[in-house]
Amino acid sequence: MSNILSSQAYLFCIYLISGIIVGILFDIFRILRKSFKTIDFITYIEDIIFWILTGLFIIFILFKFSNGEIRIYNIIALLVGCILYLLTISKFF
Repeated sequence: MSNILSSQAYLFCIYLISGIIVGILFDIFRILRKSFKTIDFITYIEDIIFWILTGLFIIFILFKFSNGEIRIYNIIALLVGCILYLLTISKFF
């Protein structure tokens, strides 16, 4: 039982860090968008590229660390990591 809990805590930390990385990716795209003024069509393409990269990153993490199994705590940890990043470190980035 203890091994299962430590494994889940480890995975929670992995997904928490992954959420922070998603927040960093979001900031990078936001900085690029403000640095280079583009037409709306290019902005839509940038958004699609962001979501494709984010989706591929999350899929990679899912398969690398939890054999593709999606658990509710994985989603919660991703969201918490991203929100924590956006509320704290993002202000300085």
